[in-house]
Formats: sequence, structure tokens, C-alpha cells
Amino acid sequence: MTGTGTDTIEDAEDAEDAEEPLTDGGAAGADEVALDPWGSSSVSDYRKLFEEFGIEEFDELLADLPHPHYLMRRGVIFGHRDYRPVLEAMREGDPFAVLSGFMPTGDPHIGHKLVFDEIIWHQEQGGDAYALIADLEAHAARGLTWDEIDEHARDYLLSLLALGFDLEDGTVYRQSTEREVQDLAFELGIEANFSELGAIYGFDGETDVSHMQSVVTQMADILYPQLEGPKPTVIPVGPDQDPHVRLARDLASRMRYFGVTTAYASFEATEDELSVIGAAYDARESYADDPDQPRCVEAAQWLESGGTGVTEVETVEEDARDRAISKLENAGMEPLRPRTRFLNRRATEEAFEALIDTVEGEKRVFDEHVDAFDLDHDEAAEIARTIELAHDGYGFQPPSSIYHRFMTGLTGGKMSSSIPASHISLLDDPEDGYDKVKAATTGGRETAELQRELGGRADECPVYELYAYLLAGDDDEFAKRVYDECVGGERLCGDCKEQAAHLMKEFLREHQEKREEVADLLEAADIELESPRRG
Repeated sequence: MTGTGTDTIEDAEDAEDAEEPLTDGGAAGADEVALDPWGSSSVSDYRKLFEEFGIEEFDELLADLPHPHYLMRRGVIFGHRDYRPVLEAMREGDPFAVLSGFMPTGDPHIGHKLVFDEIIWHQEQGGDAYALIADLEAHAARGLTWDEIDEHARDYLLSLLALGFDLEDGTVYRQSTEREVQDLAFELGIEANFSELGAIYGFDGETDVSHMQSVVTQMADILYPQLEGPKPTVIPVGPDQDPHVRLARDLASRMRYFGVTTAYASFEATEDELSVIGAAYDARESYADDPDQPRCVEAAQWLESGGTGVTEVETVEEDARDRAISKLENAGMEPLRPRTRFLNRRATEEAFEALIDTVEGEKRVFDEHVDAFDLDHDEAAEIARTIELAHDGYGFQPPSSIYHRFMTGLTGGKMSSSIPASHISLLDDPEDGYDKVKAATTGGRETAELQRELGGRADECPVYELYAYLLAGDDDEFAKRVYDECVGGERLCGDCKEQAAHLMKEFLREHQEKREEVADLLEAADIELESPRRG
């Protein structure tokens, strides 16, 4: 999460041609997508994230959002993982939260502003907003001293407040001073192991323990908003931080007292195996002596013979089909019958007994699970969470996430804090910001004549990105006009950069004035701006 890690927002690659105005120029096709929360990973083909990592397209949700942020409307926020519970809570006026964080390794820059805006927008929609300084991660993963961290942490928080974060109605903290986060990290660490962290992050025998500990702390950050009670929580991140989100979702499930699944017999089955078994149950009329009570062995025989015409069976892996057949055969004459299952993951004895007493209707009780025949999944999930919360459990909901595109550096290629000309710091002198934009690479043609004839390449232009991500603000018509005039050959790069440079200078001037105005609010807040740690 790099706190939810915008430190690597800096990394981006060149863009591909596109017919519609893609705010980052789209994506050009790399063969691989590597997501590294601490490295210099970049995404050359955002489409591969949908295919390889299960990230969903955000555009599909736009029609259901009452007041989508312009970053959503323009496709800068391009993907999500399980955002629908947050959206539903937003629409119904139910509690939800947003959390993101910042690793203070340098000055806050215009890339970080994306996440500031996403936190603030969700707060404005009624969410409980959390912003954190990932100082433990900066110390462990990047080797910054506490003095260096303190120097930058204040600047991040000032920019967050200057952009509109409501400190009275939100929570801001440092990892190193929030005891509840550290306590939760300790508990989460019981459910994680070195092999898992090695597989996810590439940790090996040379990785120091504090770096690994910082990962578990980030998991605690992500789940921290739910310590007061489970609620949908969204984590705005760049796609390179998705490994953190996936691990946090796994740990949220492992911390639950009970898992709620579908089953068809007393044995356990994987999701793929359940797909096969469910298809066999649906086809029971074609093979069972008594379709009202098909037997497991009958389903196994039907599957063994080919299970003709059931596409659900035909699309799963062959080994999943074989495993399902084996389990059905071992179950013999046991009836094949759908039921909702409560799995005892880590419940106390008292909580398990309370669950058994609470489940009404027909049920079967086993050593490690309870099968209910008169409950649907949603009813069962509510019962499981209620029992857990009544017996000192967390009841976590899996956290959601939204993903924004990386910004291209002003010099082309990557936007990097180590290349001053490639990025604009929110602390840059406004005149310096003006000069950086004026010197930026563009997507223009070689000559003005070719520009007028062929049009500019806005989808490959870092300057157009500035309009779409920042300078056009909430004015979609202005952003589209810039794009259309560019690709239509009416707008030449010199005039375009002059306008962008002027807007950037004004933005920096106004932002820095606002930072001065909110300085007293930050000083008065209950936040330790100087770490008591030294090392």
C-alpha cells in the first residue's frame, strides 16, 4: 500500500494511440505486467491488469455514481476491486470509509495530488476519511532517518489540508505512533507467514525483518477503519500497490471467525470443484433414480461418463473435474443436496456454540462446520458477523480498492522524484512550475504545418495529461476542447504549453497560499509531527 503507496505513482510509460481522449494516453503493449510496491514497476498495458489480476473496469460503475469525480469521468481512475459495496453504502447513506497513505520520501508532487483528491472526494460523499504517514515503511523499506521523515511528513499533511481534507471530520495519523494499528498488525501477523510474503513480494533470506513487519503494518492500516465496526472501505492506489490490497483482503477473511460458503455434501470442495458438483446437481433429472434425492455416487458416475451438455463442467480444469468425481465417489450414497455452510475458521468455543444455537431450521452440525438448509448466503453471512462481533471478533469486510493511472513525466518516460525536471512538486516556486511546463515534452508533430495537417498526438502528450489530471479541474468541456483542438490541428504546442504553464503557476500559487492558511490547523491537531523515535 506504500501507506497506500503513491511513492510509485511516479512511474509511467509511453502511451498508445487511441480514438477517444484517454487521460494518460492509454497503454502500449508490453508482454508482461509486474506489480512491485517498492520498485520502479510501471504498467505498459492497463488491459492486462483486467486479465491477469482480476481488476474490474471502473467505467461500468459510472452510471451508478451520483456525483463522480472528474478523475472517474475522464478514465484516470480506470479500475476497481470490489467497489460496489462502497458505492451501495454511499447511495444508501450507510457508513463507509476511505483510507490512503503516503510514504514521505520527498516533496509531495502533482502525482500525489491524485490520491489527495480521491480521499477528499470520498469524504465529501459522506465517508469516514483516513490519511496516514507511512513512516515505518519509509524507515524500513527506504532507509530514511526519522529526521528525514519528519521533514517531509508535515509537507504532505499541509497539502492534504490545503486541498480540502476536513481534519475535524477525518483521521490523520502516523504508523509509528498509532498503537491500535501496531496491535492489529501483531494479530494479523499470526495469519501471515514468510513463504506467503516471499511469493507475493519476492522476499528472500536477505530481506530484513523490519521490512516484512512494515508489510503487516500496512495490512493493519488498510483494516484500521473497521476497528470501530465492519464497513465497506475503499483504498485508492496506483496499480503497483495491488499486491497489498489482495493480501489485505485475504487477511480480512482469515481473521473472520466463520467462513460462509455453498456446499452440496458433507465434504469440503474448492470453488472449481463446486462448479462441477453444482452442474451435476442441476442435471440430476438426467441420471438420478430419485431426482428429489440424488446420490453423490450417481453424480460421480454421470460426470465420469461425460456429463453431456453441461457447459459449466466443460469449462473447468480437467483436474478439478477429476477431484470432484473422486470426492463424490468417496461420499457414496450420501444425498447430494445444496446447503449453506458455516466454516469454523478461528471462532472461540463459545462463539461456535452460539452459532449453532442461532441457526434455525434444518441443520447438520459437524466438528468444524455447520450446514444450514433453510438459509441463503446473505442471511448466513449476517448471522456469522453478528455472532462474531458479539464474541469480541472483528467481523472485517474485505477492503475495496480503486486504481488510477500513472502520470507520464514532463520529460517523457517516467515521472520520478529523482529527476526534478520530470515532475512538479507542490512546493515548487510557481515560476519554476511555469518553466517546467514550458520545457515539457509534447505529443506534437515535427512542424507546425504537419500539426495543422495531421493533428497533434494528445494521447502521447504529458502536457495534455496535465490538463486532464489537474489543470482543467472539474470542467470536462474544457478538457475535451483542448483534446479536440489538439488532434484536429487547431492547437499548436507553443500556445498549448503557454496556457498550461500559466494555469500551473496559478495552481501552485493558490495551493501554497492555502497551505499557509491551514498551517495553524495542522499545528493544533492531535498529530505528532516529530517522531520520538531515533535511528
